[in-house]
Formats: sequence, structure tokens, C-alpha cells
Amino acid sequence: MPPVNDKTLTLHSVSKSFVSGRAITHAVKNVTFSIKPGHITALVGPDGAGKTTLLRLAAGLLLPDSGTVSVFSLDSDKQSEQIRHLIGYMPQRFGLYEDLSVIENLNLYADLHQLAEKDRQQRFIQLTKMSGLSPFNNRLAGQLSGGMKQKLGLACTLLSQPRLLLLDEPSVGVDPLSRRELWRIIEQQMEQNGMTVLMSTAYMDEAERCSEVILMDAGECLQKNTPDFFKHKMLGLCFAARADKQSNRQLQLYLSQQDEFIDAIIQGDDVHVVMQQGATLENIAGIQFESIEPRLEDAFIALLKSRYKSAVQAPAALAQAGASIVTEDIIQVDRVDRWFGQFQAVKALSFTVKRGEIFGLLGANGAGKTTTFRMLCGLLPVSNGQLSVAGIDLRTAAAKARARIGYMSQKFSLYSHLSVRQNLVFFSSAYGLRNSRQQQRVKWALQFYELEPYSDTNSGDLPLGYKQRLAMACALMHEPEILFLDEPTSGVDPLARREFWMRTNQLAATGVTVLVTTHFMEEAEYCDRLIIMVEGDILTMGTPAEIKRQAQSENRQEPTMEDAFIHLVTQQAQQ
Repeated sequence: MPPVNDKTLTLHSVSKSFVSGRAITHAVKNVTFSIKPGHITALVGPDGAGKTTLLRLAAGLLLPDSGTVSVFSLDSDKQSEQIRHLIGYMPQRFGLYEDLSVIENLNLYADLHQLAEKDRQQRFIQLTKMSGLSPFNNRLAGQLSGGMKQKLGLACTLLSQPRLLLLDEPSVGVDPLSRRELWRIIEQQMEQNGMTVLMSTAYMDEAERCSEVILMDAGECLQKNTPDFFKHKMLGLCFAARADKQSNRQLQLYLSQQDEFIDAIIQGDDVHVVMQQGATLENIAGIQFESIEPRLEDAFIALLKSRYKSAVQAPAALAQAGASIVTEDIIQVDRVDRWFGQFQAVKALSFTVKRGEIFGLLGANGAGKTTTFRMLCGLLPVSNGQLSVAGIDLRTAAAKARARIGYMSQKFSLYSHLSVRQNLVFFSSAYGLRNSRQQQRVKWALQFYELEPYSDTNSGDLPLGYKQRLAMACALMHEPEILFLDEPTSGVDPLARREFWMRTNQLAATGVTVLVTTHFMEEAEYCDRLIIMVEGDILTMGTPAEIKRQAQSENRQEPTMEDAFIHLVTQQAQQ
């Protein structure tokens, strides 16, 4: 076996391209770097940056067109079989067999890793205990929550005790508690086995926990350094902004228009802004600015925006607009239950949503958020209780209510073999649009979501961020009064998330009501009000500020939304 002090992974002048019809995609371009043994290195970058291709090259699943990839000084081209015994690779989709139980999946992967029978039982016990899966050994993988699937996928990958662990966005689509548990498992394995980890992630707070960060874009390695190095470059450029006469949403829209700022996002009770190098705050009256510590995400956004102009600019009329009128209840939920056989997924839910609100549903995986969404959309009947949308009782006129709403599911529900334009035409036809009205809305969608360059591209071939834009456009073709967004930014990079929320805020400013589920706790700050669900019930409800106050303590004077979520859910579990 190679000595432990060898370079764990080294890429030298590596390039990889793919051909689809006449199109050539240069996924990785002349990339050179090495990673430190015994550390976690993060791979971050926008959609289509080449992160997954790079991980598959490191795993030996792809061979480079040019350059060399070596793992523990073994050449991936000539010694791939030896490399496979030293690495573990967990793809985005877990690689689980959903019709097999937890133990059956572990046995299958033990066979693939040629794990001796005498070693299996002890390893299974260790991994299921570590991942909290022991009580679910006989449950089918397809019946596990998203977080439990992630942990089972990681357990299967760790069976062989790999020296190098490759993780492709392991925590996408899971709640903060499950993310914390995944990190605990990874760090425990590193401590026990001296493992090295290379992981791609869409979460910048995760990347901050890593020893080094590799920033990628368009197949290129832009920079590689420590999180502190990147944050140090942003010192003196980050501020918390607040205005007495404007809401956070109005202030964020306004500041995003100003040339002095690279970035403006809602964070807590303030708007987090990043200034251009050399800009001053002297000409901005009526707004208070407080200098704050930069984050890795600030450096990431600044680097990308220095390469590209911001894709989304809020129209001045919207940026200056007053707050949406939020006096009328457009959604009313009164003691709604939903049963699946003997299992109660939703328990006596009661809440209202006002016209023009952005209303959030948060909760751990399996809390009942998606079931609630499907009932509100008329896709799933309620078992008990009353539910009305836009004044229409969903128990008696679900089809009529569906004509007033738009729904964007977690998986986007696009037709992958249809082009962007064909998807827009299909969905507009499904909503009853014809002739000039249909043509007008298709044109609007292509322009507003900047999809014109991709109009003839099959939706299955789009980068994830553009799939998200198209799915959103399809949900809005009939100009619904209410828009349901079920984890719309899962797996999408921070830049694409900003563009998404800029457009969503613009819709809310025009009076569209938005209901959203999300696992990105910072995105909950965009909500006017939200509820946190646990096991089908409402744990708490209020504004983001009200919910965060519930987690305040002497040691945590200014809790984040993630702090509040974990505190409240953990406290409930203990009770």
C-alpha cells in the first residue's frame, strides 16, 4: 500500500470534454491542484462549473482527455483497479436500491467492496449505530426520509474504510439536523481512520468548515486556498444595512440597484451588503451601515460577479415600490388532517396566509411539508378539516382552485426530451392558453428568465440553475395568484439562489402570494412569516425575528435561523 505521506490526490493539466450531437462541452479545462492528506477540501462553484466531472475523474469513473490524475501516487489510467480499493465515492443520487432494505443495501455494497463475511456484522453495527439507522435495518430504502437516505448512502460508501472519500453534494435536500449528523459521521471517520475528504457542496457554511476551498467556474480552477484567506480579501467591504422607513425586502431591492454594491441579501434583521472595491457610502442617505465580518460566500459571489455582470437587476419601479397589501387572507387552513392508512402525516394544521405574503414551511425531512403543499395545491385530498385557496373550498372545487395557483415541485417536473420552448408551450397549453396569449407568455418567460439562448435546448441538458428558471417560468405561464415552491433552490449554487429570490421578491411586490419550503435556513429570512413543522404538527409560527428570539440565550445573543431551527426541533425531541 502507498505510504501515507504521499499526495492523496493530484491533478496535473487535466481536461475533459463531452460531445452531444454537434455541441462540445468543455467540462474541465487544464486543471492542476493537489489536496492535503487527512483534511477536508471543499469544491465549490456555480452550476456547470465541472465539480461532478472532476470528482468522477478522481474516482477513476472517467479518464481525462489530457493530463494526469493520480491517487496516492497511482495513475488513474494505468492503475485504476488499485485506486478503487482506496477510495469511496458517493454520487448526488446516493446509488441506493430503493426496493432493498437498509441491511440488504449494506450487504450489496459489502459484496461490491469484497468485504469478508467475518468483518461485515461488526462494520454494519458500527455504521448503523453511528448513522442512527439501527432501528430501521429492515425498512426499505425507498421508505426512508431524505436525510436517512443520505446517511445510508454515506454508510454504504464507508463500508470499505476508504483512505480517500469523494462526496458529490452529500447534504443537498436535507434539513439542518441531518446535515449536522452527516458532518459528525464524516469527522468521526476522519479522526478514527485518518481519512481524506474531497467534497463538492452548495452550502458555503459547509465549505467554511473545510481546511481548503477550491473555487471552480466554467471548468476552470479559479483559486485554491483556506477559507480564512478568501474571507481576509473581503475585510472592510461587508456591512449590515438597515433603514427605518423601508422593509428589508424593499431595502434589499433598492441596494441591489446601486452601483456601489456587488451583493445585497436579507440576513436577520438587516440587509447584508458587499461593496465594490473603492466605493464609498457617502451618497446613500437614510440608511445605517455597520461594518461586519465577511463570510466565504461574500468572496465567492465577488469573484463570480467580477467575471460576469449580475444577471438580474430589479426594475426601479419595484425597488421603490411600497410593501404588498397583506390584509386579505387568501389561504385558510382549519384543523386539516391527512392520513395514509394508519399513518397520520399531517395533524390538525391551522394557519392563514395573506395576499402578497411570502410564507415559509420549514421542518426536518418527513415533517409533512410536501404533504401539506400537495393538499394546498389540490393534488391530494384532505382527510379531515377545511381548506380554502383564493376563496375556493378545495374539498368541493379543487379543479377550479388549481386554475388560480402555480406549483413548482422539488424535481421541477420538466419534460427532459422537450426543448425549453416546447416545455413552455406545453405547460401554457395545459393551463388553457392559446394563440396570441400563449405566444405573449412564452416570449415573456424567455425574456424574464433569460432563457432565449437555450430556447431550442432540451431541458434535460440544461444546467441545474437554468432548469430551475424554466420550472419557475412554467409554473407562472397562466399568471397565478398563488405560487407554491417546494424546495426550489435545492442543489442550486448561491449565485443562482440570489437570482431566484430576486425574481420571487419581484413577484411578491406585484401581489402574488408565495408559499415556499426550503432547507436553506438563510432563505427563511425572505419570508414575511413562517411555520416550523415537526412530525406533521406546527411546532412554532411567526416572523423570522419572532422565531429567532425563541432561541436566544446568554451564550447566543443573536441566533441565526439555523440556530433557532436546531434549538427548537431538538428541544421538542427531548420533551
